Amino acid sequence: MIKAIIIEDEKMSRETLRHLLEKYCPEVEVVAEADGYRKGLEEIRKHPPDVIFLDIQMPDGSGFRLLEELDEVDFEIIFTTAFDQFAIKAIKYSALDYLLKPIIPQELTEAIKRVEKKKAENVKKRNLETIPENLRTQGEGSQKIILSTSEMIHVINVEDIIRCESDNYYTYFYFVDGRKLLVSKTLKENEELLSQHSFIRPHKSHLINIKYIKSFIRHDGGYILMTDGTRVPVSRRKKDKIMEIIFNL
Repeated sequence: MIKAIIIEDEKMSRETLRHLLEKYCPEVEVVAEADGYRKGLEEIRKHPPDVIFLDIQMPDGSGFRLLEELDEVDFEIIFTTAFDQFAIKAIKYSALDYLLKPIIPQELTEAIKRVEKKKAENVKKRNLETIPENLRTQGEGSQKIILSTSEMIHVINVEDIIRCESDNYYTYFYFVDGRKLLVSKTLKENEELLSQHSFIRPHKSHLINIKYIKSFIRHDGGYILMTDGTRVPVSRRKKDKIMEIIFNL
């Protein structure tokens, strides 16, 4: 089953979408509904979904604001709105799809097929990756990982990685020698890959090697200054945990 959350301020629109899903997409289970962005955040954290149907304009805040509040987005997004001028901004958020109201059943079923395809691809990818990507060199005890780019496969010393930064479904790796690589994996996948090493995720878009933390700056909402001069933001929800880690370095 595909777990879905509907976030829409108009009750009739929520009911219509739920009815369409029940009639045309029996593989979808609506696990929660919300009438605004605040309630939507609660439901996403309470019921982790595979996909959300997200209205863009809501009285208490936009759908874009909801996404900005999340530390990570590990589900698909289907925007629903009556105003197509938001299409370009929606695309920038890497939405899986964009449905204009009134929603046409055929467009809805096609969007759900894309969700199924993405979900299947992720499962297949995880199965293939049961072949260990962490390589430990014998004798020296140093740790390495394999990173695949469009051009080649790279064997990387973990200690050479300063930080990683999300670029939607891709991740930039930054190294001590000034190089950077664009890898076709999400930041969440790379976080799992580096979970046994000295990396922390202070923000939904950043993963950093604690060995290269230079200082924590308290003003401007708080940010971490890395040895390469990069300023890495710290999310409010993770600030206390990050501070504890820094004090224990």
